[in-house]
Amino acid sequence: MTLTELQSTAQALVAEGKGILAADETVPTITKRLGVQHIASTPQNRSAYREMLFATPGSDAFISGAIMQDETIHQSASNRLSMTAFLSAHRIIPGIKVDGGVSDLAGSPGEAVTEGLDGLRERLREYRELGARFAKWRAVIAIDNNLPSERCVIVNAHALARYAALCQEQELVPIVEPEVLMRGDHTIERCEEVTGRVLRAVFDALFEQRVFLAGMVLKPNMVLAGTKCARQASPAQVAEATLRCLLCHVPAAVAGVAFLSGGQDPITATQHLNAINQLAISAPWPLTFSFGRALQDEALAAWQGKQENVDRGQRAFYHRARCASAAAVGQYSIAIEEESVVTVSKRRGGAPNYH
Repeated sequence: MTLTELQSTAQALVAEGKGILAADETVPTITKRLGVQHIASTPQNRSAYREMLFATPGSDAFISGAIMQDETIHQSASNRLSMTAFLSAHRIIPGIKVDGGVSDLAGSPGEAVTEGLDGLRERLREYRELGARFAKWRAVIAIDNNLPSERCVIVNAHALARYAALCQEQELVPIVEPEVLMRGDHTIERCEEVTGRVLRAVFDALFEQRVFLAGMVLKPNMVLAGTKCARQASPAQVAEATLRCLLCHVPAAVAGVAFLSGGQDPITATQHLNAINQLAISAPWPLTFSFGRALQDEALAAWQGKQENVDRGQRAFYHRARCASAAAVGQYSIAIEEESVVTVSKRRGGAPNYH
């Protein structure tokens, strides 16, 4: 894959009105989410759940790519296609989470570092051969009045940059995800300050590692007050702070920005994304979504692990993806949100109908 091809894939991931499904939960994480619905967390159920999402008729109008994790990319769909081939058949670009998860950062109480650089080149090569076309690595940054330390920011920025360089060497588009956590009582002003510090360090490291910015996607947090902060910001305030922070610290060459939801509920995440795009008329990059739970929660609750509920789960997923897509172009509305009764045609190539 040439630099031009990397850029083309990155641009396809952030195409107008499209975003990325983050379906890369680890087995322990997806087990907890399935458990809430009293669904046994077996390999078969985990595969069936992801297949339900991936195969939702018409969702490729809103979903450009899907991030899997190691178990999923090695599984096959019910029609015996590999999961990467199954996604491609549904016009969704296959992606893979490649970090090894977070561990305590030695000497820095309360802070974490993402591991997984050892052997990464070989794993990326394997995933590319399995059909992945992009990858994701998440750094986790805790925030309070004193955190993060400069050391934590620099260590995680370096790991993100090394990962991104290795991805492009192995012909995969890197999604670079530095997440400043929502947990805590910090103000939106404090979040903007810390998010700016983190983004500055990340792009300094990406430059040092010679990462091709037009062939990568940034997956940042929105700038939000902490979940325990007494003064929560309005969507307009979130949009202003988020856009101001990005414009100050993200180079225009980056292919696009796909926000994580970070624990926001589906409607709140959609409202914030919509407000950002309504304000970002002249932003140099597309501003879209790479949501996990904010795209999946309603579908999971509708499915409940039952084959007879697949259609219900897919209708819920289609609706939420449609809402996120509208927000990615600043056209989300109450009318779209309330249009929850969706009939998806089961005919091959059939278009969704609304009533």
